Amino acid sequence: MTKAGRGKGNSGADWGGRLSGLAVALGLLLFLGGFGWAAVSYRPYTVPTSSMTPTIDTGDRVLAQKVDGGEVKRGDVVVFEDKSWVTGAKVVKRVVAVGGDTVSCCTDGKLTVNGKQIDEPYLPKGSLAENKKIPTVTVPEGRLFLLGDERQGSLDSSAHLTDAAKGTVSRDAVTARVDAVVWPWKGPLKRPTGFEALGTLSQPGPLPTIELLIAAGAVLVLAGGAYGPIAKRMGRSRAGSARPEAAGVR
Repeated sequence: MTKAGRGKGNSGADWGGRLSGLAVALGLLLFLGGFGWAAVSYRPYTVPTSSMTPTIDTGDRVLAQKVDGGEVKRGDVVVFEDKSWVTGAKVVKRVVAVGGDTVSCCTDGKLTVNGKQIDEPYLPKGSLAENKKIPTVTVPEGRLFLLGDERQGSLDSSAHLTDAAKGTVSRDAVTARVDAVVWPWKGPLKRPTGFEALGTLSQPGPLPTIELLIAAGAVLVLAGGAYGPIAKRMGRSRAGSARPEAAGVR
């Protein structure tokens, strides 16, 4: 092989090495950036009861986006702490009414909010939700009315109607909104479209974008890291095939 040929080959190898290094660096940036974003935006929780079945089962691990209580909307599944309910423990329930709403249950087996019957496909199939009797409650401003998806076994707002706050919880008690069940994997929670007639729903959190960043970063790191061994093996293969031809040159 001539010097020019060797120079050309080395130039290609150099460019390949640089590109692989760039891919690894970019991949690490995306990968670690995704995890960093998740750490800042989300908190993991383990749900200890079956009150949110089948949306969230006993022992399920969820990721909840940190939000201000003022951002919460109807249909959201939230994490909150209220000492009048449980002392020193986080509670996970679904917001069914916000300040100014009137809520009752049940008419034709359905929850009624502001006179509208709410379609709740997330309730257990064949459940006796219609037996959950809730007299009409007007939710004070700045507070929330919350129910479990498993209505019969849930110690929710309906179990605290005799309290001074009529079972409602302050928005300030909310610390996070559940985005997904991650163990065992069930994925993002379905949007509570039955509440759309009453106003806008919360927008999904950044979890899908974070997952994309982490996946893309992992692919780039693996691809960039694999370049070196592959290029070395291909170089050896080319060298081996060139030797017999070189041996015949006079």
